[in-house]
This record gives sequence, C-alpha cells and structure tokens, in this order.
Amino acid sequence: MVFRIRESTYKAMIKHCLGQRPYEACGLLSGKNGQTDTLWEMKNILCSPTSFAMDEVQLRQTFKKMEKSGGRLTGIYHSHPTGPPRPSSTDIANATYPEAVYLIVSLAQTTPSVGCYRILGKSQVIPLSLNILSG
Repeated sequence: MVFRIRESTYKAMIKHCLGQRPYEACGLLSGKNGQTDTLWEMKNILCSPTSFAMDEVQLRQTFKKMEKSGGRLTGIYHSHPTGPPRPSSTDIANATYPEAVYLIVSLAQTTPSVGCYRILGKSQVIPLSLNILSG
C-alpha cells in the first residue's frame, strides 16, 4: 500500500516537527480522492521529548474544520526528536484511528527521515510506501 502526500504538505510537516524540538510535535493530515494535501498542526499538551498527546478540544475543533472543508482524516503524524522513524510500543498502544496512516518523523540525524505505517488492533504494524507528489 502507498500513502500519497503533496510535497508542500510533507515539507510543512517536517518544518513543524523541526520547530517543536526538543519536544515531540504532532498533528493531523487530511485530503480527498486518495491524496493528502492538508496539514493540521496540533499542540502536544505533554511538552515531552518522548511522548505526545493532543488537546481534546483542539482535536474536536479540527475534525469539525476538516469535515467542513470536505476532507477526511488520512494521517496522524508526530516526531521522534532522538529516535528512529518507527512506532514505539506506546505509539502502537495509543493508536486509536485504524483508518489513518501514522507518519513518524525522526529528527535523530541531520536530515529528517519519515516512516509511514498502518497500525491495526494495537499490535499489527504494517509499513507503507510514501509517495510525495509535486505541488
């Protein structure tokens, strides 16, 4: 399976993650017709370098805006400031949107790297290919 994301959205995600160091950044991605083209930056209420949690009020408001714009949730992203671009056991346990793709941005190296996964049933992690579309 392939996850398609617009290049401008991908770059905005990387920028957001870099800007939140040393803490984990987090956010939502949405789109239409099998393409992700909108990024929704979320506040990490834990202000932690090793974990994240999204504010429930901001989350509900963002889902309303997403629906109003005609988009649907396609992905959830967060960063690992010093770790690999793989889901941790905590990430897997906290994955509550099986319809969404989970993107993890590793900032451990000079150049950020991104892992893309489908997480099912709190235990099954399926790596996906990431297709960055121009525009």
